[in-house]
Amino acid sequence: MVQFLINLRDAAWFQNTITAVILLAGVVVGLETYPSIVETHYHFLRLANNLILLIFILEIAVKMGAEGNKPWKYFMDPWNVFDFLIVITCLMPFGGSSIAVLRLLRLLRVLKLVNALPKLQILVGALLKSIPSMFYVSIFLSLLFYIYACAAVFVFSANDPIHFQNLEMAMLTLFRIVTLEDWTDIMYISMYGCDNYGYDGNEALCVAPQAFGWISAAFFVSFVMMGTMVVLNLFIGVIMNGMEEAQKESEIQVAMAAEKAPTIKSEIAKMRIQFEELQKTLDLVVSMSVILEKDKKKTKE
Repeated sequence: MVQFLINLRDAAWFQNTITAVILLAGVVVGLETYPSIVETHYHFLRLANNLILLIFILEIAVKMGAEGNKPWKYFMDPWNVFDFLIVITCLMPFGGSSIAVLRLLRLLRVLKLVNALPKLQILVGALLKSIPSMFYVSIFLSLLFYIYACAAVFVFSANDPIHFQNLEMAMLTLFRIVTLEDWTDIMYISMYGCDNYGYDGNEALCVAPQAFGWISAAFFVSFVMMGTMVVLNLFIGVIMNGMEEAQKESEIQVAMAAEKAPTIKSEIAKMRIQFEELQKTLDLVVSMSVILEKDKKKTKE
């Protein structure tokens, strides 16, 4: 029985079926976002959800049963723990607004497709490896945002209260600038003054207009140079480095698996070597027997 469950768990058709059910679960959750479809096909969607949940329960049962007398080994895989928690949560007697949470939990199972796509595994591995370096780059970017935001509030808040009224608004404006979303419009407000540019329809907010000219240009251009062209490219460099490391690890794992997994060619080569060693042994035995026969004849003579 255990061997049957192991074969079932490792069968390609079983894994492909689970992948298809995961995709179906995502489609069902997507259909449930349309109230008209839910109202018209409520019973069908409910049946589909129950069937999908039943298949997920059977998947867990098969994988746990395949571990034989040690079913707890099923929980050694983090993805198995993730699947188990989602199924258990979906079985809990929630109601009302909690149904939306259950739908989201079912949708999260689509993430299990990462296991089915090796290239996607490499990408996720690269992102995970890049997190420590990205953390330090984020700290540097946050310091840059904070310094420029404080300076912007001190210098531009009176002229441009919409974008630099306080520190948090200045930080949000700088985030918009670093994405290059109409950043020149914000720069021109400070260059020419709110009474000459950008405050059409908001004249009541322009109470202290002041044109900063080249000071504004230097401030915003330097921030774009530092924030967009330097720091954000550091993120790209860190991710590319993580991709390279993940690719190398994947190649090493494939090579190790190839060494462990015997092929017909490698088995034939091993048998040929063993046959040659056996032939040498037989030749040695024959030679020894001939020598012994000669010694016996000499002794008789």
